[in-house]
Amino acid sequence: MFLLLALLIGVISGLRTMTAPAAVAWGAALGWLDVSQTPLAFMGYRWTPWIFTLLAIVELVADQLPSTPSRKVPMQFAARIASGALVGATIGAVSSLLFGGLIAGVIGAVIGTYGGAAVRARLAASFGRDLPAAVIGAALIVGTLS
Repeated sequence: MFLLLALLIGVISGLRTMTAPAAVAWGAALGWLDVSQTPLAFMGYRWTPWIFTLLAIVELVADQLPSTPSRKVPMQFAARIASGALVGATIGAVSSLLFGGLIAGVIGAVIGTYGGAAVRARLAASFGRDLPAAVIGAALIVGTLS
């Protein structure tokens, strides 16, 4: 079950790099995910969810800018993979499957990156511009996590 959750939160990392770490950090800080005795205990520290939440908000705003590069360029893609690895490992660590969760999170991030790019491109084509597709994507992700 935890590996499936790690895969799914990895998909969210592929869609929005900082949203998944923010959600997982809030879960850890609120005691829903006990990572206190793991190498990822910092995910449950008091300031960690606030930092990731701030980064997620900045990302949501920056993603709406026309100058924002594709999620598939090497730097963006690497950040999504790293985010997926972090959140997957955190979820996996709860059930002593840190490495398995890490791998599941990375696979999920790849799925989310390429799948999200394809869906957003189709939405943008149907609207004739990218902004409505970006707003719909952001709303779906936030709605899924809430």
